[in-house]
Parts: sequence; structure tokens; C-alpha cells
Amino acid sequence: MKIAHFSDLHLLSLEGVPARRFLNKRFTGWVNLRLKRGSIHRSEYVRAVAREIGRLDVDHVVVTGDLTNLALESEFELARDLFERDLGLDPSRVTVVPGNHDLYTRGSLTSRRFEQFFGAWLQSDLPELAIDAGAGRFPVVKLRDQVAFVSVSSAVPRVPLVAAGELGPAQMQALRRVLSHPEVASRTLVLALHHPVVHSWSRLKVHVEGLRDAAEVASELQSVSRGLVLHGHLHRRIQRHLKTAGGKLTQIGATSASLHHEDVDRMAGFNLYKLGATGDARVEAWVYSADTRTFHLESVPKLV
Repeated sequence: MKIAHFSDLHLLSLEGVPARRFLNKRFTGWVNLRLKRGSIHRSEYVRAVAREIGRLDVDHVVVTGDLTNLALESEFELARDLFERDLGLDPSRVTVVPGNHDLYTRGSLTSRRFEQFFGAWLQSDLPELAIDAGAGRFPVVKLRDQVAFVSVSSAVPRVPLVAAGELGPAQMQALRRVLSHPEVASRTLVLALHHPVVHSWSRLKVHVEGLRDAAEVASELQSVSRGLVLHGHLHRRIQRHLKTAGGKLTQIGATSASLHHEDVDRMAGFNLYKLGATGDARVEAWVYSADTRTFHLESVPKLV
């Protein structure tokens, strides 16, 4: 099975947005955009990524969050248009999760904005196992041949300058039920979430930008013998091995699909995984060249 993975689109649209919408956490986000982010995240890169993936005739696509910058309706409209027009795949062939920017404010959570715009992409083959996770009902399960795509939401509204995520006890219990389901347990797992499952960082780093219940997630994955854990958030191509009781999982991060950066591990692009019948994956990193507007193959994401 051929799987494409991109992340952290950070699509921005401020047209027609009244000033009162910035009287909250969005004000600090707007300042960040004016000072730095707006000059290095470029929407044309994201569209190039989506069109290239659509051209490759992949079996499935995984998008690991931060579709928007400030969780505004106009940004979600841009993201949905990109999925429909540039990527052009049926929602059943796409797994998507929210990132912290997609639940940037309490209002984006209470209005269920992510689900409102991406409900068609959140249809699960095991809906009875999902719970309300704020951005929608998760985990979402898509059973495709010998692969089980399972997505969870680690996105939680936070105070300014904090981007940490968590699944929470209810979603963790739901994930446990999903992983033990025979239709999932008999397949190779591809788990998608925005934040990486890393619990060895300093306590401060986990509190500010990490996955706060990463240790608990890693514990739930001990029953899994093979597969991939796909994430974004770090804006960097990176690879780790997660040892489990029965084998290991390969955790891979994608860079931001809109990021202009001199470091090849961070420049915009996407990852491509060729997953074999035994669960082993060939990993490719495709990097965008702004000069030629083409993609070139680089070495696999760094192992740390």
C-alpha cells in the first residue's frame, strides 16, 4: 500500500474578519504572523504538495493537523477547497486530524468548527467505538485491505504561547477498545495524531508544546506489534522507533507543507510510505524546490 503523509498547512485568511475576532488568543497569533510566520509559510507550497500527491495515485493520504493558522471559518474554507480541488481524492481515502491551531480558541471548540468543515473526512468504519473529542468523534477508523488507519485528536485549546496536546482519559479508553477490536488487531496499524508520542522531553517542554499524556499513549500501544505512528507539529522530518511488547512501531513526523526553510529536513514537502504485507515500510521524503516548482527525493527522515 502506498501512503502519502503531509502536515501543518497553516493556511491563513484574514479577509473580512472583524477586529473583535482578535480580542482573544488570536491577537498573539496575529503578532507572530506579522513578525515571522507569515513570511515563511506559503500557501502556494501547500497547493503544490496536494497536487503532486493527487498525481501519484496513492492508496491513502494522512494529514496530521494544523490545517489552519487561527481556526477562522475562512481558513477552514481554504483548507476544504484544497482537499477537494487540489488533492481531489474521495474523503474515504483521506485520514485527517486536527492540530492545536485548528482548535486555537475556545470558540472554535464549542462551535465544532473542525467537524463542521471536515465531517465528510471523519466517517469511521467503527463509529460505535468513537467518543466526542471536541473536534469531532474520535478515534476514526478506516479499514483498508490489510491496514487499519486509526486517527485520534490531540488538539486542545490552550492559553497563549502554549501548544501542548493531550488525548485525555475518555479518548484513551476509546483507543484501547479500538486497538483490541479484531478488525484492527489483525491489520497493520497506521496511527495518526498531531503531536508526537514523546515522553522523554523535559517537563517544561512537554507542558508547553508536547503531548502531555504521551506515556499513557505509548503504554496503550504496547499491544501492537507492527505499524506506523504519523504526526506533525514539529515542522521537521523526523523518525523514531517505539518499542512495544510484541515488536516495534516506527514513528515519523512530516514537516510543514507550507514552510520555506533552508534546512532540507524542514523545507516544505511530503512523506511517502510503501507499506508491505509484513508491516515493513519503505520511507521516502519528497522536498519541494521553490526555484523549479518541482519535488525531489531526499534521504529518509532523520532517526533520533
